Parts: sequence; C-alpha cells; structure tokens
Amino acid sequence: MTTRNSIRMQIGLALTAIVLLVQSADAKKIPAQLPDPDGKAPDTKKPVKVYIMSGQSNMVGIGQISGGSSRWGKQIIDPVVSVYSGAYSATADYDKLKPIKTKKLPVYGGVKPTPFPGGGTQVVRGSIKMETTGFYEFNPGYSNSSYNIMEVDGVEVYRKEVGKKAARTGFKFDAGKKHRFKITFLTAAAGGLGWCWRTDIPGTLNTVVKVDKKFPHLIDDMGNWTVRKDVWYKGVVTATANKWLTVGCGAGASSIGPELQFGHIMGYYHDEPVIIIKASQGNRSLGWDILPPGGKRFTFDGRTYAGYKDTCPSWIEGQPKKPVNWYAGKQYDDFVRETHAVLANFDKHFPQYKDQGYEIAGFAWWQGHKDGNPAHASHYELNMVNLIKAYRAEFKAPKAPFVIATIGFDGWKMKGPHLTVAKAQLAVSGDKGKYPEFAGNVLTVETRGFWKDASISPRNQGFHYNGNAETYMNVGDALGRGMVKLLNEKK
Repeated sequence: MTTRNSIRMQIGLALTAIVLLVQSADAKKIPAQLPDPDGKAPDTKKPVKVYIMSGQSNMVGIGQISGGSSRWGKQIIDPVVSVYSGAYSATADYDKLKPIKTKKLPVYGGVKPTPFPGGGTQVVRGSIKMETTGFYEFNPGYSNSSYNIMEVDGVEVYRKEVGKKAARTGFKFDAGKKHRFKITFLTAAAGGLGWCWRTDIPGTLNTVVKVDKKFPHLIDDMGNWTVRKDVWYKGVVTATANKWLTVGCGAGASSIGPELQFGHIMGYYHDEPVIIIKASQGNRSLGWDILPPGGKRFTFDGRTYAGYKDTCPSWIEGQPKKPVNWYAGKQYDDFVRETHAVLANFDKHFPQYKDQGYEIAGFAWWQGHKDGNPAHASHYELNMVNLIKAYRAEFKAPKAPFVIATIGFDGWKMKGPHLTVAKAQLAVSGDKGKYPEFAGNVLTVETRGFWKDASISPRNQGFHYNGNAETYMNVGDALGRGMVKLLNEKK
C-alpha cells in the first residue's frame, strides 16, 4: 500500500469515526425506565413536533384507571362526631381534649348524610370495613369539607390542607374486618359525604402503578398523576381531551390509551414542545370506514367490495346494490378533515407556540379488530400501504416516520382473519424489505405479547383488551420506542 493510499485510508477512517460519534451523540436513547418529568420549559426556538395518532377503539383508549369510586355509607359503622372549641390547630391533640358536644350520626355517607352540628373543630370517629379484600384509597368530604385528615388504625390515609392538593396512601383491608378511623376537619365545613375505591383491581392503572410499582414516572411523591408540561394532547372526533398530557386522555376521564406512554417517551426524547393530535373512532375498519383515497373495488368469494367513496359495502354483480347512509373512506375523511382543522388554526389552538410553528414529526397507527373478516383481512396489507402514503401526502410529510402496532387480541393464540391482519401489518414494516421505499421510515411493533386475559383485567370484554391499562401502556411504550428508533436512523 502506498503512503498516499495509507493516508487516505486513515483520513477516511477518522472521518467515519467522527460521523459515528456525531450520530451517537445525536441519537438519544430511551432508558428502560423513564425518569419523572423534570418540569423544565421546552426549547421554543425550534418548530413544535406534531405527532398524529389514529386508529379504532383500541387507539381511542379503554384502559381503565380504576375500578371506579363509589359513595361510602355501609362501610362506615357507629360514627360519632365530636366538636372541639375553636378553629382547628395543628398542635392540638384532639384525642386528649374534651369535646364541647358530640352527636351520633345514624346516616353517614350516601346522598343524604346526617348533618353535623358545627360550632368548632369537628372530628369523626368510628369503624370502617370493606366487603372485599384489597387496598383502598379515600376521598372524605366534598368541596370545602374535603379539607381534612383521615386516619385508619392510626395510619394517615388522606390529607388535604387548604390551598394544597390531596395526598393519599392506600390501606390494606381484609374482607369483613373492622378498623378504627378518625377524620379531623380543618375548616368549619364538615360533612359525611365521601368516596372510596379499591386500588389493586388487576389491570387497572392504579394497580399497575401504585401496587405493582410499574411506570413510576406516572405518579409524583404525593401519589398524584404527573403532568407533562412539554407535551400537549388534543383529541379530535373522539377522545377529545384538550390539555397537557396526563392520565385521562382516553375514551373519557377514567381511561387511557397508548397516547399516555407514547407522549411521555416523545416528551423525554425531544427538547422542543410536543403536540399529540389523536384522530380515532371505535368499531371502524380499514377496508370500509377508514379506506384511504385510491382504495379500489375488489372481488372476494363472489362478492364485490367497495372502493373509496362507494356507498354500498359489498354486492353481487348483476344484483341490486343496497346503499347505506355512509361511504367507504368516510372515517378517513373525518380524521383528515378534523386534524387539518386543528393545524390550519394552529395559532388559535396553541397560542403559546404561534411564534415557532410546527412540523409533522410522525404518525402512529393502532387498529385492525373490525377488519377481522376474510374479505377485509385479505386486502389489509394493500390498504395499509395506501394509508401510509395517503397520510403522508395529506400532511405534506413524505418521509415522516410511521409506526404501526399490530393487533394483539388473544395474544399468541390469535388465528383466522385477525392473524391475517397482524401478518399484513408486519409485512409493511420497512425492515422486512418487501417495500423498499419504507426502509428506515416505517416500522411495525409487535403487541401480541401484551395481551392480558380477563382473569387479570378489569373487564371481560376481549375486544377492548379487557380494559387492561398495562396493555395500553405497553403498546404506547412500543410505539414510542419504535418512533425513536426511526428518528435516530433518520439523523
């Protein structure tokens, strides 16, 4: 080897090392366990990163936060309120002080609890028992009467001081066992209204986070759900919450979807602000409701199936068609229209970011259950390819990363048309090589391993992943990490 060639090789190796070093420094890795949100203001000098999430009811989000709270009443036994002279004092020992009056409360809780006498600091004592073994949390009081301290067997389970958030600690109850309780009211407002809920129902977010100790970044030191002030969530069509990312952006305030963990990952990854726009609707198929433009008619088992804009789902040639009040692709059009409406009025919806603008950073898709019939399943792969291209064209983001989560119903036992759909979703992934134009910019993540049976879930539904919040968190995690992988490869 000549000296000149040797020098060229050394220079080339040095340049390669520099490129790899720069790429490594620029490719931010996501730790196995996300840290708590740091509360730092995002970088406002760069465009906001906008992610568009779409799909059917699984994307809408049916992961249950809790088993639901209920008014207490029958759980409270022999309650007596004692009234002590003067306003509440943090230094007073009300167990040693003599009350100026007492009153038995024959009705405690429910909708018409016995009124308290008032006239000083009020403390309720009695017993409490639960019919079902488990960990429970409490919300004693309502509105102004919620300012109080509750103890069970001397353990503080609730505290809410004026001007501060409530702090709760779960307490383990054995079915039918009585425990002594005390509630000390901190203001003149006091009453028997209250709520309680079990926090360890299998598969609820409360149980997954507070009992199983998974995803600890979702709660702060006070046990409250954390809020990401660098990620804004806006839902359109359904799941229409409009707020900083936190628990309760699913189908309603009591449920979550994959947006929660996905948003936490993207917020951690980006220095810039992140906006998640979720366009989703339950019970919709890619072969009919969400059929993208360009979807053509096809024949399966003697029937012709609709192309984009057709108003008859399927028909037999030579026989009369039966149009419906819908058309192939209507839900796709709705998703696109409502998302465009937000982006076209970006400054109005997000005035805090009007000076920095935005860019479409990527797409996330989770759907497929309603395509579980042989005809639609047979065309799912083609429709998925068309959807990716249509979304990118609609939002002028030709190379924006696109991450797909497979359907996961019944886990690895999946069979029939749903298995056909899952295989179609995997086939379009850029790393499979079947679609070279998707290499490095489309990735399918597997979710069948996240399936949880009804026996360890809040509900026995199947089609909503049994309402299991851990499933929804794991899918969001996979989508987020898949997105980061594509973003890092893009750099």
